[in-house]
Amino acid sequence: MEDITAEGMSEIVLWVKPEPFNFGALHLPPHSRLSLHNIKKIVVYSKTKGQLGFPRLSFPVWKHIACNKLQMTEELAWMYFSLCDLLSEKSRDHFLRWDKLFGSCTDQEEKDKIRNQMTVDTLHFVLLVFIQHLNKISLRSSLIPGEEWPARARSPSPDLENRASPSMSRSLDEHNHLSFVVSNLSAMLELLTNPDLLDRHGEAMVPYDAVVSLAWLIGGSVDRRCSATPMYDLATMPALETATGYSRDVNAFSFKALCSWIQGSLGVNPFGISSCIIGGRRLSWPLGDDSAVDGSPTNSSLIGSRLVSNENYAPPKYKTVILSQLCKRTIGRTGSTLRGSSVKVHRCHNSYIYLLAPMRSVSIQKCKNSTVVLGAVETTLQVIGCKSVKIIAVCRQLIVSTTTTSAFHLLTPNQPLILQGCIHVVIAPYHTFYPQLEDHMRAVGLSAHPNSWDKAFSIGM
Repeated sequence: MEDITAEGMSEIVLWVKPEPFNFGALHLPPHSRLSLHNIKKIVVYSKTKGQLGFPRLSFPVWKHIACNKLQMTEELAWMYFSLCDLLSEKSRDHFLRWDKLFGSCTDQEEKDKIRNQMTVDTLHFVLLVFIQHLNKISLRSSLIPGEEWPARARSPSPDLENRASPSMSRSLDEHNHLSFVVSNLSAMLELLTNPDLLDRHGEAMVPYDAVVSLAWLIGGSVDRRCSATPMYDLATMPALETATGYSRDVNAFSFKALCSWIQGSLGVNPFGISSCIIGGRRLSWPLGDDSAVDGSPTNSSLIGSRLVSNENYAPPKYKTVILSQLCKRTIGRTGSTLRGSSVKVHRCHNSYIYLLAPMRSVSIQKCKNSTVVLGAVETTLQVIGCKSVKIIAVCRQLIVSTTTTSAFHLLTPNQPLILQGCIHVVIAPYHTFYPQLEDHMRAVGLSAHPNSWDKAFSIGM
């Protein structure tokens, strides 16, 4: 990567990637044994197991740790492991190959043999386990007047006001993710760092490979908005070597300098929800009676509605589409705007929504009395805080929490995850078709077999 000028250094920003937190940090308290002390032990123990434990962690090694040391069930251990594999940046062929192997199994013993062949990046995995503390319940904070009991713990971050955009509400998930990383960065670096790696003054150092692993959670940009650059490439640029404490001789960073630089550079995700609302393009999609959202609502049912995409400035990997506050509307779309996008459907009531395209991920939050029909979802379909919804989808993973009186018709190779707060949730097989469905499934690496719609795993119920 080419170096930048001194003037260009002011345009550098680091930001928290949404996918690991949105779909990896589950909406329930972490397992009681997943303390920082025990997570550090996972790294230490894995390194004693040679190639079975580090740099890639095999499922048998993790199962031994989880079941024998942490008193987890085997199914819970597998859930964390498979989540890490899902969130890894693997090719679609990788997932299709494992789907085919699991689909050929005739009993649990054969499935266990396939599971024992799988590995994930060890440092990515310990980060995934650590960020489960994002949703840790705080009984002390629940005593604050005006807050519901129990309340989600919020990390202290006195300087976050200066990092947030004017419209970035504290209730946005991305604000909580940023707050968590700023407050827990030192602990995360400790997980990734060899305590024996010291500089000549006896100060702790962070190896380059650890920064590469941390970049799984943190992205970077040199122009604040139009492009994405890996954090490890930014940290090793000659113009930033003093700030990051990078030493080319040992290919490592000063712990203190790197931590200070990352904390000082972290800001709002330029491709996230709040940035999309501010700088995205309004979508003039026909809504039911051919009214269109064009910035001037035509009647009361459109007041407050938002249909926005950041396709006008975001790299393809970070395309986002927001559909918010539709009421008594019918919308049906396919095409390039949705293709490969992360889609958020928010506070839609009494509506019918058809998004028939290959999408990266879909999050449906706080919707009521609505039907949502989706094309092929490459990674995760997440449903939070909904009531009386019907969702029909092909997806790699379904995660549902705090949702009531709802039905899901699924084609998915993984166990649906049903988290706490779900009541009267019905799961059924996928039962619809549209002409481009098979092409869209191939585009995102999904096949018709296996379909695990009937193997839901409930946690915290």
